[in-house]
Amino acid sequence: MSIKDGEDHGHHGHHGKNKMFRRVFIFVAGFILLVVFAILIIWLVLRPAKPKFYLQDAAVTTFNISGGAAAMLTVTLQITLSTRNPNDRVGVYYDKLDAFAAYRSQQITFPTAIPPTYQGHHDVVVWSPFLYGMNVPIAPYVSTSLDQDKSSGLLLLNVKVNGRLRWKVGSWTSGGYHIFVDCPAVLTFNGGHSPTIRFQQISTCSVDV
Repeated sequence: MSIKDGEDHGHHGHHGKNKMFRRVFIFVAGFILLVVFAILIIWLVLRPAKPKFYLQDAAVTTFNISGGAAAMLTVTLQITLSTRNPNDRVGVYYDKLDAFAAYRSQQITFPTAIPPTYQGHHDVVVWSPFLYGMNVPIAPYVSTSLDQDKSSGLLLLNVKVNGRLRWKVGSWTSGGYHIFVDCPAVLTFNGGHSPTIRFQQISTCSVDV
């Protein structure tokens, strides 16, 4: 066999390997695209509904305003928050949830972490965390407004939840999504030197995902 024949044989062998690799690549790429397309179809058909949140109770045990121009608020409350998954075939992983209380758009407690939870189809999950705010600086208008609400006997707080969730469809789990929950809480002051604060009624929360 001549040198030229050897070179031709090597060239054809190399070309054959390239052709085989190209076929394998096309097959793998096509398979991946098929899987992604199938997941997309399933996702569009199922399209999960947002979980529903309800504020069932809010018990305030501490509520003190101190200071003058540099007012500070100390507040402690325990909330009972429930969530229902309305989906028939989609589960929910709550990877990270932080609950806090706000008054007139100002956060008045520190974030309290809620344990990570999985919620199955139509499941209801209930949490009862404590929310704490110790000597939280508040704006002068917030202090004035709190005094006015205390005098009128009616107080509107917002319990908020900020976090991340994932959807689960069969064995497939989605990437992370941001979730934000806002629950209005109407509270009443009962008079006296140390007034008690009572929760009025179950509140339906707004949910953004």
